[in-house]
Amino acid sequence: MSATRVAIAGCTGRMGTTLLRLAGADPRFEIVAAVSEPGDARCGHDAGLVAGVAALGVAVGTTVPSACDVLIEFTSPAGCMAWTQWCADHRVALVSGTTGLSEAQHARLREAGQHIPLVWSPNMSTGVNLMLAVVEDLAGRLDEMWDVEICETHHRRKMDAPSGTAGALLDAVCRARGHSSVDAAIHGRQGACGPRRRGEIGVHALRMGAIVGEHEVHFTTDDESLTIRHRAFARDAFAAGALRAARWVAGRPAGLYGMRDVLFG
Repeated sequence: MSATRVAIAGCTGRMGTTLLRLAGADPRFEIVAAVSEPGDARCGHDAGLVAGVAALGVAVGTTVPSACDVLIEFTSPAGCMAWTQWCADHRVALVSGTTGLSEAQHARLREAGQHIPLVWSPNMSTGVNLMLAVVEDLAGRLDEMWDVEICETHHRRKMDAPSGTAGALLDAVCRARGHSSVDAAIHGRQGACGPRRRGEIGVHALRMGAIVGEHEVHFTTDDESLTIRHRAFARDAFAAGALRAARWVAGRPAGLYGMRDVLFG
């Protein structure tokens, strides 16, 4: 198979530079564009040097100047919508890891999936997606005598809370139990909140230091406790998953896919 031509949006951010580093070292990929916002002082500089590696021969710019097979973006909700529209207009496959989307923005992704193949996931690591499958299975096997609490920890600069992965874990538990995540979730507790009601799921967000990402799901009764935990030590785990998704989605039929499709078919 020939090299997959990728454009990387948000290329000067933390995830963007990680993608540049990994894709630039992988012969299965050809980086054809590295895109940042207008006014970024790094525009015009070689993308590899911006990412802290050897020159890639691609300058950071504000547009995608040549044909590509897949665009990868980890930007912002507004950026995600703009790149979704660009990909739909240009019939380019999309891989998006942007979180914090509204329901209307998720609906826009579903609409775009009628025209182009796209992979959206709140977390693209292999370990987290295995965790989601395990948590859903456990939630279906353990009755509601088992209390469920979800905790996530990220670096101080993260823009949204709870994390998209915590939301996906919440959805996995509720899907297995036939509940609405909106009705079940309690986002932190404060004041005279009363005793824990049956079926509620606590969701807690911690923001500190430079922690890349940690997620825990606790299943507990009066007699025992079971905890499923995932820790990401570097953004490479997410970037590697995004690149795997890019190889997988290129040439697929139109549709909105997730990392479970990429990993498990």
